[in-house]
Amino acid sequence: MQVISENRAFGGKQFVAKHLSDACNCEMTFAVYLPPQAEDGPVPVLYYLSGLTCTHENAMTKASAQAWAAEYGIAVVFPDTSPRGEGVANDEAYDLGQGAGFYVNATEAPWAAHFKMWDYIAEEFPALIDAEFPINGTRAGITGHSMGGHGALTLALTYPDQFKSLSALAPIANPTQSDWGKKQLAAYLGPDQGQWAAHDASLLMATQGYPSDILIDQGGADQFLELLRPASLAHAMTERAQPHVMRMHEGYDHSYFFVASVIEDHIRWHAERL
Repeated sequence: MQVISENRAFGGKQFVAKHLSDACNCEMTFAVYLPPQAEDGPVPVLYYLSGLTCTHENAMTKASAQAWAAEYGIAVVFPDTSPRGEGVANDEAYDLGQGAGFYVNATEAPWAAHFKMWDYIAEEFPALIDAEFPINGTRAGITGHSMGGHGALTLALTYPDQFKSLSALAPIANPTQSDWGKKQLAAYLGPDQGQWAAHDASLLMATQGYPSDILIDQGGADQFLELLRPASLAHAMTERAQPHVMRMHEGYDHSYFFVASVIEDHIRWHAERL
């Protein structure tokens, strides 16, 4: 791991670093905020997964997470959204390729050589964070926005023992039935839709649920509501009697102004459960 930058923030430290990823077969850049409590020993950690077109930097600079992380004594980690660099497959569209990893392990050409974001977030990246920072990896939660909310939900539903708290902000909630999902899952996983179900939070909720409660926030004026399909997830949670809080915020859109407006609630949610 190579530290690129280190800055004091709210009594803690904001790091940006990079490492060579075995899973993604390329160099990956990420950010870690350590609260001041980390100077006294390992702290709980919240993984924040970003959305389409984003890097580690968007949430790090726009979500206003650091002040609340310092108050509640929890580290916040911001991985990238896809592999990048020379030789990594890409597409002219904003919603496929670099910046649009969709948190799956691609099996189809040309994506399979690098696009292993599922393994990266589930295995390799947490192991690196635990080894390099004063983090208590047994107390880890996960959240995310949009495509990152999709990743947070599907990873936590699949690995509840690893991600012990869960929330999402305007997640892509039913990608197998959305144009934000059908295109990407077909490209990365192939035409067999049976392979897609493991990456659809609404379908996973219907079959297995989550052992703890879940917080989901959604903007009522989100310009992408038809693509996100929050009603499908709400229906699945209700049918399963899944403990959850799902809030629709009147007038809020899909931007980071919405994320920054509710991020304190999410950081507190995870800190209380971890």
